[in-house]
Amino acid sequence: MGEILEQVFISVGLLVCLVCLVKCVRFSRYLLLNYCKVLPRPFLRSMGQWAVITGAGDGIGKAYSFELARRGLNVVLISRTLEKLQAVAREIEWTTGSRVKVIQADFTRDDIYECIKEKLKGLEIGILVNNVGMLPNLLPSYFLSAPDDIQSLIHCNVTSVVKMTQLVLKHMESRRKGLILNISSGVALFPWPLYSMYSASKAFMCVFSKALQAEYRAKGIIIQVLTPYAVSTAMTKYLNTNIITKTAEEFVRESLNYVTIGDETCGCLAHEVLAGFLSLIPAWAFYSNAFQRLLLTRYTSYLKQNAKGR
Repeated sequence: MGEILEQVFISVGLLVCLVCLVKCVRFSRYLLLNYCKVLPRPFLRSMGQWAVITGAGDGIGKAYSFELARRGLNVVLISRTLEKLQAVAREIEWTTGSRVKVIQADFTRDDIYECIKEKLKGLEIGILVNNVGMLPNLLPSYFLSAPDDIQSLIHCNVTSVVKMTQLVLKHMESRRKGLILNISSGVALFPWPLYSMYSASKAFMCVFSKALQAEYRAKGIIIQVLTPYAVSTAMTKYLNTNIITKTAEEFVRESLNYVTIGDETCGCLAHEVLAGFLSLIPAWAFYSNAFQRLLLTRYTSYLKQNAKGR
């Protein structure tokens, strides 16, 4: 019996060491890619002439639009507010010289995709950034207390990813190259109490993305899901930035270093470290009443103090 227990403990110890080694290698790759920038600059441009970005009027979507234009791609900006899109388009054209197309579309509806398909016709789309999304409430709240716009959230956070991917993936497959970046959230990595709908909708994006990557990797297409934590945007009420909370521009520039690192990434090194720390919290503690009280009190207070609410 003693020999059996000894073998069990040795096996468990080796498994723990292996897991730690894998995490160390992963963090080492992040450090290398972040500081050495080994991704060739023409790589993104080699995917195709055009990049399509949803939710491009603000925040992360706007930052991707500018950064991809700076790296030599023409960009298609899709969002709800035409005035914002036109202003962003003028600035991109003036600062980068890239061509810009704008498409006005409200992703909380599901009858917009035929129009988008028609306006994308004839473009060599090399990159799709599925960024558009909605967060019902920045402050944690119980499901029945959250704003009653469930269908809009599903259309915006779930339907948009499926439909936009469907529009461009067929052409990427025929060209045997392309890059799809799906912007999920750190709250998708495991179910978050008090953010139940948002967490679940973003978890769909994770599962969908990784399944698609398995299907289309052999066809030369990169499909990557990004799971960032705090990024200071309109959706997060422009939270004060710090070592964890990034500006949209910081997050986007760093995330593009990691497009070849694998099918899932937090998008920046600080968020990878945070995700690693959160993964150590036992499930019983994470889903306890005490943790929910912590979210409703301390975390809510932090958000209220740091959100600028422009």
